[in-house]
Amino acid sequence: MAPLGATGVNGGVSNKGLVLAAMVFAVAMTFIDQTIVAIAIPNLQKDLSLSATGSQWIINGYLLALSALFAFGGKLGDVQIESVQPAPVKGLFEVRLRTHEGPQIVYTDAQANNIIVGSIYDTKTNRNLTEEQMNKLLAIKFDSLPLQDAVKITRGNGRRVLAMFADPHCPACEKFERELARVNDITIYVFMYPVIHPELTDQSRAIWCSPDRAKAWIDLALHGREPVAQASCNTPIERNLALGAQLGVNATPTLFFTNGERVRGGLTTGALEKTLDDAARDSKTK
Repeated sequence: MAPLGATGVNGGVSNKGLVLAAMVFAVAMTFIDQTIVAIAIPNLQKDLSLSATGSQWIINGYLLALSALFAFGGKLGDVQIESVQPAPVKGLFEVRLRTHEGPQIVYTDAQANNIIVGSIYDTKTNRNLTEEQMNKLLAIKFDSLPLQDAVKITRGNGRRVLAMFADPHCPACEKFERELARVNDITIYVFMYPVIHPELTDQSRAIWCSPDRAKAWIDLALHGREPVAQASCNTPIERNLALGAQLGVNATPTLFFTNGERVRGGLTTGALEKTLDDAARDSKTK
């Protein structure tokens, strides 16, 4: 893909230090647990003359305490550790985090002495393995989207379908709209998501109240022409804001394709055409 970039929903900076500290704590506890099970339990079984059942009760009690520590440590820095598993690179472990910004992936060594934040690329296949994993974590069921709350734009036969969360005053959204205007045979569902300039939310409401919502959206998002309709009807804006927060949409535009794939930011025309075709093909094979 050739991303165009995205405009962040909020300007705040999360406390990455707390997130990483919490993650190091929890990962370290994982390996402490492995060491205890491998070394301490056999000695306890011998010294206390425990049966296999007695040993299992000790293990279960320790794991219960460990789970409590994970829950406590995972909340530090507003982060929840969801899983730890071997990474694609030997000797590294992939740690999946859930933060207020959405899912994240970081990597660590077996001793949790080093934290690696970034992507792993397979140079033989030219694949971003981290991005592929993130796409799986962020995937949704397209059919679950309440499309009735979106502005519908159809071009050509409309056979390829895209949903996006966008703010009409988002610079990255305007750039993507220029690329999108070159694409034919597409149906676009725009979930208006006025988070960049919330003080201008009434303009999004006015778009919904316009007799031609598609034209009103394009006029504002692409050409900067404000809607003439009044923001006097019932609109889905508040529902869209709640839905975006639920889905972890933290940048605009955020795109959703029919195969469930999510893309943060816009795409160039060529990349968008390919992703739309791939999504349509994947959806048919499911």
